[in-house]
Parts: sequence; structure tokens; C-alpha cells
Amino acid sequence: MHQTTDRRAIAVWEAAEAVFIILAGSALHFVFVWSGKQRPIAWLAAVNESTWEHFKLAFWPALLFALVELPFLKKRTGNFWTAKAAGLWAMPVVIGAVFYAYRAVLGRHFLWADILLFVVAVCAGQAASVRILTAPPQPRTRRRLAYFALVLLFLAFALFTYFPPKIFLFADPRNGGYGIL
Repeated sequence: MHQTTDRRAIAVWEAAEAVFIILAGSALHFVFVWSGKQRPIAWLAAVNESTWEHFKLAFWPALLFALVELPFLKKRTGNFWTAKAAGLWAMPVVIGAVFYAYRAVLGRHFLWADILLFVVAVCAGQAASVRILTAPPQPRTRRRLAYFALVLLFLAFALFTYFPPKIFLFADPRNGGYGIL
């Protein structure tokens, strides 16, 4: 396949993924409550209003979509999991950095800004993913680091809901609680 066609196909897949992440992540914000606060669902959905729990809203849909797109893109790029790791790390970094920066400047947060920030962070993650997907193949050591980074995120999102560290990132700003309340 022609390289321009590959780039276009990759961009279309990543744009579709961005839409999916935004929609599925928005739904995940409410799934825990909709489930009757079932603990087995907590690893997947936001269980409180902490910044950490909002990171999960991007991670799980992005990981799911990556598994769906893998068979379609693996022959078009040698950097699939490296790109996905970069995108999956970029989203919470952007959310955390911009959220705490704008809150420090303005003294409070705004729901509309938080929603816009989620969309911007997803787009930033997908842009990072596209850039790496369309780059020359990465060395094996970089791919191994990407696998490690993905496993680390997977475990952190699965475990810290049930066993959150007692630091600001995990605190629910409504009541100061941590994890499942």
C-alpha cells in the first residue's frame, strides 16, 4: 500500500478512536453509579470525582479501541504499541497538568472547562499516537519499554481504585475521601 494511503488510513483510525474515547469515557463517568456501585466494576469506571478516577475515563476506552484496531493497523506500522503507550500516557499527563494549572490560576474549576480539557487531552493523545504510528519503526528496546509502560498503567488503574495512595491526585474534592466511597 502507498505510504500516503497508510498515513490517511492511520489518521482515520485514530480520529475514530478519539470519538470513541470521548463518548465511551463520558459514559464511564456514570457506569459505577448506574451499576448500583458494584465493586467489581470499580476498576473500569470512575468511583469518585478525583483526578485519578477521571484518568481512567480515557484509558480503558483507548485500550479497548487499540485492541480492535490492532489487526487493521499492525501491518501498516512497526510502532503500534509504542504509539498506543505514548497516547495512553499523554492523556492523563495533559489532563493533570492543565487541570491543576488552570485551577491554580483561576482558583477553582469549571465543569465546561473540565469537559473541554478531556476532549483536548484525548486529541493530544491521539495526535501523539498518529505521529509515532507514521514514524519509522522503533528499536526493539523502545517497544519493550512501551509494553512495560502499558502494563504499568493497566495495573495502576486496576489497583489504585481499590487501594488508592493518600495523595491529592486520588482525593475526591467533594468530601476528601479516597477510592470507593
